[in-house]
Amino acid sequence: MGDLSTMARHLFDLDGRVAVLTGAASGLAQAMAIGMAEYGADVVCVDINADGLTKTVEQITALGRKALAVRCDVSQPDDITHLWEQVDRSFGHVEIHVNAAFAPSHARPEEISLDEWNKVMTVNSTGYFLCAQAAGQRMIRQGHGGSIINIASIAGVTALGRGNFVYSASKGAVVQMTREMAVEWAHHRIRVNAILPCQFLTPPLQALIDDPRFDSDTLVNRFLVGIPMNRLGEVQDIVGPAVFLASDAAAMVTGALLPVDGGNLALNAGGTHSW
Repeated sequence: MGDLSTMARHLFDLDGRVAVLTGAASGLAQAMAIGMAEYGADVVCVDINADGLTKTVEQITALGRKALAVRCDVSQPDDITHLWEQVDRSFGHVEIHVNAAFAPSHARPEEISLDEWNKVMTVNSTGYFLCAQAAGQRMIRQGHGGSIINIASIAGVTALGRGNFVYSASKGAVVQMTREMAVEWAHHRIRVNAILPCQFLTPPLQALIDDPRFDSDTLVNRFLVGIPMNRLGEVQDIVGPAVFLASDAAAMVTGALLPVDGGNLALNAGGTHSW
């Protein structure tokens, strides 16, 4: 039997694999992109924010890994087609795909417009589908399996209220899409899993906390009521779960919904006090 530390490194080793991550200019996807590079992956960083992509790529190449920045609006099918053409040309294979692009909404069901509904659903659900489909098609052709990770939310499995109507609906679609793809593609050894974060200190949440319409302390405390660990998530908290799901350590894990929520769902099915 080999040395335990050597075996552990091998289980989580991503060397020789290409990871494609949407939303990689900041926040959770940026942290995951850098984390996967630290474990040996070459990374395709995808976002609409070109400046943020440049910063992510610089951090990855400083680790000695290859990195490609692709500006892409995942609400636009032509952009997604162009993205995967660039992956094909630059690397010729993909083993890991992470859907983490994000469109926020805080409109209640009685006030949301059809345009806002469509915008959020297109980014948070349809864009996830199109990217995962393209990744899955390539993984099937390659014939050696792969890992697709969808960043969903606790809002995808429980009703939060507080103007999360279309956001929750979009993440609910991601949850069921994850399960269906996991079952459909299991015989190809393509694993499809979802991570369900609680409230993380990403740029969109920080902007909400800083919004003068809300008292920041009251807002944060309302979130913390539902989190037994009594803190908001930090972006580094997502890295370990993502690397695990991407790696051979999760070889028998597919169709899983992994809460990274400080105990939120365990406490009260994700509910917090309404606004």
